[in-house]
Amino acid sequence: MNYRHIYHAGNFADVFKHAVLARILAYLRQKDAPFRVLDTHGGIGLYDLSSEAAEKTGEWRDGIGRLDGELPPALAGFLAPYLEAVAAIRAGAPGAVYPGSPLIIRHHLRPGDGLTATELHPDDVATLKRCFEFDRQAKVIELDGWLALKSFLPFRERRGLVLIDPPFEATDEFAAMARGLVEAQARAATLTYMLWYPVKDHAGVGRFVNTIAGLGIRKILRAELAIAAPGQLPGLSASGLIVINPPWTLHDELQAALPLLAVRLARAPGAAARVEWLVGE
Repeated sequence: MNYRHIYHAGNFADVFKHAVLARILAYLRQKDAPFRVLDTHGGIGLYDLSSEAAEKTGEWRDGIGRLDGELPPALAGFLAPYLEAVAAIRAGAPGAVYPGSPLIIRHHLRPGDGLTATELHPDDVATLKRCFEFDRQAKVIELDGWLALKSFLPFRERRGLVLIDPPFEATDEFAAMARGLVEAQARAATLTYMLWYPVKDHAGVGRFVNTIAGLGIRKILRAELAIAAPGQLPGLSASGLIVINPPWTLHDELQAALPLLAVRLARAPGAAARVEWLVGE
């Protein structure tokens, strides 16, 4: 699939991914020691929802656009760090925008924490660099995300998160993610890793999940969100996350909140959520 992100910014998959990202960041902030985040596929940082590309699909309307108004308490609590970041970033930007992961990460950094974001597309990395011009806590580097896993681990801070969120424009992204995780874990096994994937090729997803479960890594959490049953909608209708070394509260939080989010974002029968330990302690 081609996941050029401007067409999909703010959609249900972004809501899911960025909400979990913000929860992990909130957890990292609970300890005084500084942390760092590596975002391997940073994108452009800020997406104009009024642009021709975003309006062509309008996917944000069934994603972030559905989170206005009152939410069930368990869902509101879970989404709070995410929605607070989105609101703050929007307040400082003109027009209708949606923040990508680097800006959501930056919002949650304290003095002393850091962000390293890499992006290979030359135009995109130039745009991302402008988001962080003169920002001493954020580094933006033109580099392949898979090389970033070799170049920037372990962190000097010793604590933190690695977000692996490729565009799935290449046919071998699942294999690349598994290889990248093995290489990264060999350098920094105690960090939290968060891997995003689309659910379109169910057989391919099954092979990928089995590969991850068989790597000999402990504490692997899997979560998936579907806004419709397979085949009910054109395009993407489900996505998933693999989280290694998750915050100890994340499993229970996802079990409580994710079914509610599936109901909120449902677009056809069969909307559902899935949370499971692939590998325990």
